[in-house]
Amino acid sequence: MVLAGPVAPPEWHARIGADADELVCVSTPQGFCAIGQFYARFPQVSDEEVIACLECAAVPPSPAPASTVRAAASADPPGREQEVRPQAGVVRLAGYLTVPEGGPGIVVFAHGSGSSRHSPRNRYVAGVLNEAGLGTLLFDLLTPGEEADRANVFDIGLLAGRLAEVTRWLRAQPSAAHAAIGYFGASTGAAGALWAAAGPGAGIAAVVSRGGRPDLARPRLAAVTAPTLLIVGGRDEVVLDLNQRGPGGAALRERAGRRARRHPPVRRTGHPRRRRRARPGLVPQPPHALAQPVKGGTDRGPAPIQAAACTAE
Repeated sequence: MVLAGPVAPPEWHARIGADADELVCVSTPQGFCAIGQFYARFPQVSDEEVIACLECAAVPPSPAPASTVRAAASADPPGREQEVRPQAGVVRLAGYLTVPEGGPGIVVFAHGSGSSRHSPRNRYVAGVLNEAGLGTLLFDLLTPGEEADRANVFDIGLLAGRLAEVTRWLRAQPSAAHAAIGYFGASTGAAGALWAAAGPGAGIAAVVSRGGRPDLARPRLAAVTAPTLLIVGGRDEVVLDLNQRGPGGAALRERAGRRARRHPPVRRTGHPRRRRRARPGLVPQPPHALAQPVKGGTDRGPAPIQAAACTAE
């Protein structure tokens, strides 16, 4: 048996060499983190597509299965990811749009510095949302040339403007015409999401900030009317402090304080430290919440901002 692949981490043969007679790999770069980072396009593959490919490769195929395979291969399964090029001002951005049939809402991802639409984390989260029936749009806020200038990464006005432009483009698509739109932002992308959600008539159903920098959107936070959830790792002390200083910070401080009192550190002698499992401090609303009205998220005033500190226990 020959095991072949286009890219793999260094020393990969030492880990799985005993499972194959011969190993072939084109590239084993240093700094390998995930397969997706080496592909310009790395969409999820459904079970139906895999089965169809396996049946096509079967030798010899019988007439009946062959017709079934051709029909399956030609069909476009619902919710299939498509590559898009939304217009944002004078530039075109690259992204992946997935809209399950009959989905009530679409989550637009606004990644932070050092990330992209290929981010394994965001693509995993997007896959979970797709399975729950929600659509997703992952796209790059900046062009490759703009990303080379680090100042652009922290230009929250620029990021928010791009996000607002792409949101208008998305709403013009037939598949998203009646869907509620939510934002999922990380790092500086979360600041851009909050800034964009504060725009007049933005109509954003909800905003989730994961390890975000809401402090960078402080001038516009008071105008955010969408329900907002701030999620920060309990050990990410720098970002946790930045989140605690803004709206929702009191809730973060209170929750983190309760957990510290409930689970004080234990000093052990003579025993190695046990690896502790991270547990989220707050369970988010179910996926269909995007499609339902939320109290406080209207023109009567800003909706409450919830905060959660995820602590390791």
